[in-house]
Amino acid sequence: MPSARKVVVFGGTGMLGSRIVRRLSAAGVPVRVAVRHPERVETLSGPVEAVAADIRAVTRDAPALAGASGVVNAVGLYTEQGDATFEAVHAEGAARLASAAREAGIDRLVHVSGIGADPASADAYIAARGRGEEAVRRAHPGAVVVRPSALFADGEGLVETLAGIIRRAPVFPLFGTGRTRLQPVDADDVAEAICRLLEPERATEPVYELGGPWVVTYRELVELVAARLGRRRVLMPVPFAAWSAAARLLAVVSRAPPLTPAQVALMREDNVCDPQRPSFDALGMSPAALDSVLDRLAPG
Repeated sequence: MPSARKVVVFGGTGMLGSRIVRRLSAAGVPVRVAVRHPERVETLSGPVEAVAADIRAVTRDAPALAGASGVVNAVGLYTEQGDATFEAVHAEGAARLASAAREAGIDRLVHVSGIGADPASADAYIAARGRGEEAVRRAHPGAVVVRPSALFADGEGLVETLAGIIRRAPVFPLFGTGRTRLQPVDADDVAEAICRLLEPERATEPVYELGGPWVVTYRELVELVAARLGRRRVLMPVPFAAWSAAARLLAVVSRAPPLTPAQVALMREDNVCDPQRPSFDALGMSPAALDSVLDRLAPG
């Protein structure tokens, strides 16, 4: 864990961000959770404070950064609404935070991105993530970029989402033929890795890719979840063009759509770690396998 000086976590109420906050707090590290809605920050027993902050408007003098020695950007935007666009949050906002942290004299910055981030992508979300990585590295040369694969956790995340669909529907629609490869990773392991990367001596590389020990196709993952639930399901291939059309329609009719164009775009390509990039082993960690959460699924 980092020293006892304050760490600021932007996006500290999300699935990953909240886990980072809990780990730092449990270790006695003072944590400041910087979010647009500080009233949503959970009450913890450790040294945690919540402040109102918007990554799109942060400056070196922002109260959120005062007295901090480390910053984590775990902000995630998956659906654009008004001026909260992928470009504004994941590219411009990330760059603004990185620049403000550097100007404020904060040495440690961990920027959470994702495997597959690509500034040249035709998808707005994936491209913004890629541009954000580049902008952060330019603005703060000491920044560390973390790219997790698909996250799973007890009660939420990828496996729980699949389990919910399998419980409700006799037919499970696949992305394409279900051949996309994934390397699902425990959100708690990713949170621990990020906390370790806040320690200057740990972060020796600019980019870390974090995936679990199992590489599975999407079809195989669905079959694993169905088997643990004791459900037999018909797996129906659905062309990506149909998924894209459905996602665009849902974006129009729902403020919180269950499927987004970005999710469809991400499922078109394998989501596995580059073996040339450092991962958990470089941090002295052995990540949990999928069966750690599959075993907790209740049959039926």
